[in-house]
Amino acid sequence: MKRIAWGITGSGDQIVETYQVMKDIKERTDLEFMVFLSKEGETVMKWYRIWDDIQRDFPNIKTGVGPNSPFIAGPLQVGHYDALIISPATANSVAKIVHGIADTLVTNVVAQTAKGDTPIYILAVDQKRGTVDTYAPSGKKMTLKMREVDVSNSEKLAQMENITLVEKPDDIYKILGVENK
Repeated sequence: MKRIAWGITGSGDQIVETYQVMKDIKERTDLEFMVFLSKEGETVMKWYRIWDDIQRDFPNIKTGVGPNSPFIAGPLQVGHYDALIISPATANSVAKIVHGIADTLVTNVVAQTAKGDTPIYILAVDQKRGTVDTYAPSGKKMTLKMREVDVSNSEKLAQMENITLVEKPDDIYKILGVENK
């Protein structure tokens, strides 16, 4: 793999961990990253105080203006990128993808990429029934209860063609063929 497209939605859960994994991979490999965010993804990156960091560490970064702007879907669909990784993906984005709604930059990119051969990997934040521990921007630990509808949509996402569900940010190392330190 040489070129990776990394999409970020508006989830705070797993964003810090994902950013740390992607930064580590970028520093230790010659992979080229293009990062794109939904409008809400940018908001969450700012809320978690990593917006300046991601812009510094990943200079090829784009924020969504509309479902097809900036134009990312075409290059992904025709194989310009070796993989599409969406991490983290909100329950809202997962629900849209599962139901064929492509009205945001991230959901449209997934819909169009799925029509080609570029593999898609999605870390949905709501995958397991029960509760999950996560962290607020302040660093305070929080416990969230997963809704059945969100877990059910993640299960449906795992069954979709050309999409692989990612369980945790550390799994990205294996996907990209990089040894986890």
